[in-house]
Amino acid sequence: MKLRKLVIASALVAVGSAVMMTSNAFAQAKEQFFPLLSYRTGPYAPNGVPWANGKQDYLKMINARDGGVNGVKLTFEECETGYATDKGVECYERLKSKPGVALFDPQATGITFALTEKAPADKVALLTLGYGLSVAQDGTAFKWNFPLMGSYWTGADILIQHLGKSLGGLEKLKGKKITLVYHDSPFGKEPIPLLQERAKMHGFDLQLLPVTAPGVEQKAAWLQVRQSKPDYVLLWGWGVMNSTALKEAQATGFPRDKMYGVWWAGAEPDVKDVGEGAKGYHALALNTSGQQPKVIQDILKLVHDKGQGTGPKDEVGSVLYTRGVIIQMLGIEAVRRAQERFGKGKVMTGEQVRWGLENLALDQKKLDSLGFAGVMRPLSTSCQDHMGSTWARMQTWDGSKWVLGADWYQADEQILKPMVKAGAEKYLGDKKMARRTPADCQS
Repeated sequence: MKLRKLVIASALVAVGSAVMMTSNAFAQAKEQFFPLLSYRTGPYAPNGVPWANGKQDYLKMINARDGGVNGVKLTFEECETGYATDKGVECYERLKSKPGVALFDPQATGITFALTEKAPADKVALLTLGYGLSVAQDGTAFKWNFPLMGSYWTGADILIQHLGKSLGGLEKLKGKKITLVYHDSPFGKEPIPLLQERAKMHGFDLQLLPVTAPGVEQKAAWLQVRQSKPDYVLLWGWGVMNSTALKEAQATGFPRDKMYGVWWAGAEPDVKDVGEGAKGYHALALNTSGQQPKVIQDILKLVHDKGQGTGPKDEVGSVLYTRGVIIQMLGIEAVRRAQERFGKGKVMTGEQVRWGLENLALDQKKLDSLGFAGVMRPLSTSCQDHMGSTWARMQTWDGSKWVLGADWYQADEQILKPMVKAGAEKYLGDKKMARRTPADCQS
């Protein structure tokens, strides 16, 4: 009888251990967590919503098509910021300690500025595609910031290059008047140093006209445009500011074909309500749009056709939706790259994902295999270069759709590198920080 009781007790212990092990396995589930800061409310929602939807749908598609990354399921949680810096910081603080957190896409330059102070201590990377701190291209000074595919300095530089080319040479810019109508925020102020540098180089007159956020009231700014009669207007807007600017330009008679926007002022929400009134308006493009690319077809088939789409089906493939897809792809490929070094099939830490971001190597063959053929340029990062690509194209609104130009422009590194280095040195000096060592670059 004693022996029987001992056997039963041993069996119960074994079962209990198995249950505990199973519970622990669930508690340590193989899940890589992506916190998604977004803004679906307020004056920036028309632009923020498709961006957020693209990110979510790509995560869902990768789980459905590939089962995650080498068996690691991808999870996410959205947090509404309303594009407000304080709310963005609150979202960050709430989500940063979630198990398996990969990285943050702050989705706003102001939030990026605030989180740049926090990311090093928390050891979590900031992926800021086409926005954020321009000087963060320097990875030896900004270990945790990744302004992939371009900054506001590269965008401003390309715009000036294009204007020069349209005139027959940069020397033809001498004596021209260029007005920057910009969102009066960290986002809108970022391109000013580069434009001032180019103005000194080429002898054009630069006029700066700030617009109070969110940009629904611009009459004073456009009255000044009408009075000063610039040769060109550069538009650094976001959300409702962009369509308002185009309507004001139409009302004051400023030619839309003399207006050039940054890539955040070149999406469908910016022009669709203006329609023919925006015809001829130009804007930078970091990516293509449309439903033809394989990655978009996969999202339609594996997510939307199964009733699991985040937003309306006809939005899939739009400019900002596609940019959200690209951002999420880059984050996931950073996880995949990190797994190659630190262990396939494992959940990566924030530090390991940061290494993955710093060692991306997406050539055309790799982009094609991911379904991104024709969507974007190849991208390759390093410890020194946290941007990986400085290319963009011009697109023009024809009254009903965006038409991409054939020419790709690359930002002029001879101008950018000294500015980036000087800006990074100042930042390090102000913060009493040292540059990363070669050994740290290998870590």
